Amino acid sequence: MENHSVIRFDKVSIYQHENLILANVNLNIESSEFVYLIGKTGSGKSSFLKTIYGELPVRNGQASVCDFDLRKLRKKEIPFLRRKLGIVFQDFQLLMDRSVNENLLFVMKATGWSDKKEMQRQLNEVLAKVNLETKGNKMPHQLSGGEQQRVGIARAMVNDPQIILADEPTGNLDPETSEGIISLLFDISKAGNTVLMATHNYTFFEKFPARTLRCEQGNILESD
Repeated sequence: MENHSVIRFDKVSIYQHENLILANVNLNIESSEFVYLIGKTGSGKSSFLKTIYGELPVRNGQASVCDFDLRKLRKKEIPFLRRKLGIVFQDFQLLMDRSVNENLLFVMKATGWSDKKEMQRQLNEVLAKVNLETKGNKMPHQLSGGEQQRVGIARAMVNDPQIILADEPTGNLDPETSEGIISLLFDISKAGNTVLMATHNYTFFEKFPARTLRCEQGNILESD
């Protein structure tokens, strides 16, 4: 499968309200790439992710994500952009009063799925990808932290997104569990989904080397 650009920024400045967070962002990320986004807390990692999923507007330069022009993105188009993206959060953000299956079905219904057979097939498929085939009827509190984050990844994959945005996905996990989550995200990128992972934990880089973008002093730089 030929790689193509799924995230492209050209001379973009990123603002939170009137505060300039990142200036002159130039980058291109292709399909199936795994990319680390590193930087200290407050360096702009989250603002960059928010720009990708349409929460922060692009005011200058050119930016496209999954063929959506972010400069011209209208409010009513944002849900369509977000269907091309899967977001994995540090704190899992599962619905604690529902089973694993119900967490995934909730997202599917919210994004327009209606065929029950198709929903069940997709649910089984994504749980298999994250090695949780037998956990569908468990409640989140019955799972370990690593298993809860795997549910978070399954939820992010339920619409077969082009891009997975993982925002500090191992921040609340121990080192061994974290390694399993990184390995899973690498497998997802090899299967064709782009993965952009924000982290400030650099211990993974030796075992899981990948292209690295660095937020520093108001810029995003390619790291050597």
